[in-house]
Amino acid sequence: MKFSVPGRVTATAVVATVSLLAGGSIAGAAPAGQPAVAAAPDIPVANVKAHLTQLQSIATANGGNRAHGRTGYKASLDYVKAKLDAAGFTTTVQQFTSSGRTGYNLVADWPGGDTNQVVMSGSHLDSVTAGAGINDNGSGSAAVLETALAVSRAGYHPTKHLRFAWWGAEELGMVGSKYYVNSLSTANRSQISGYLNFDMIGSPNPGYFVYDDDPAIEKTFKEYYAGLGVPTEIETEGDGRSDHAPFKNAGVPVGGLFSGADYTKTSAQAAKWGGTAGLAFDRCYHSSCDTTANINDTALDRNSDAVAYAVWELSR
Repeated sequence: MKFSVPGRVTATAVVATVSLLAGGSIAGAAPAGQPAVAAAPDIPVANVKAHLTQLQSIATANGGNRAHGRTGYKASLDYVKAKLDAAGFTTTVQQFTSSGRTGYNLVADWPGGDTNQVVMSGSHLDSVTAGAGINDNGSGSAAVLETALAVSRAGYHPTKHLRFAWWGAEELGMVGSKYYVNSLSTANRSQISGYLNFDMIGSPNPGYFVYDDDPAIEKTFKEYYAGLGVPTEIETEGDGRSDHAPFKNAGVPVGGLFSGADYTKTSAQAAKWGGTAGLAFDRCYHSSCDTTANINDTALDRNSDAVAYAVWELSR
């Protein structure tokens, strides 16, 4: 999640190949009448954590971070892309320039579904320069990746079209996601029936926060957590500070999940969620200690399952 400093960076975008970003027809659609999978699968938290271990290794091998314009970011993108390509997704890399450095978005389309009704899930893949960014935002990136891989494993062919994205330069002011949204025509933008954003979902002293933007998306997440008996609160700390903002500003319905950053957990929140009152949800926010040790497995597991639940429910 980016620092709350509006207008800190202005991007100069440069076009790259974007064959599927505009939501065109995709080859390999499922046969007409093929049934969709009835329920979302459980997302193995061990798989999500394995992706985080890989992102940590990439950061360690590349100056300790995965920041925009640095080798660690590109290596992170290459890792995610290879997994998706092997799983049968059509991937597209979109290139832009910000702060004098080249940045990249990765977009993955799953064959089939009505491309006039696109359910899109995304997360930012970049870290700050101070550290590896494993909670912020390896956690969201890994959960979205593992949900996409679960789509492939299930052979899921929903009514709507599924698209997944990993954004660059979010930490510089949602640069990558803004570039993507601005690259779409009005018609292509209108094809996105919902954008789901996942930024920091494994905080070590977690809360369970749901975006209160689109009512249908909000209801979906709240239903999932109600089924677990886990209370939620409306997300306010990151409002307008992550990659849902460009979509929302363009009129696309948005929603998402968040487990908290540098705000302090209250006594009431600790009473219902556990953890420690008086401490930040993530004391390592934007710091060098945001490593694989900075993850709450329960929060990561619940939120990863919630990602898949929403993707399945909203794409039927």
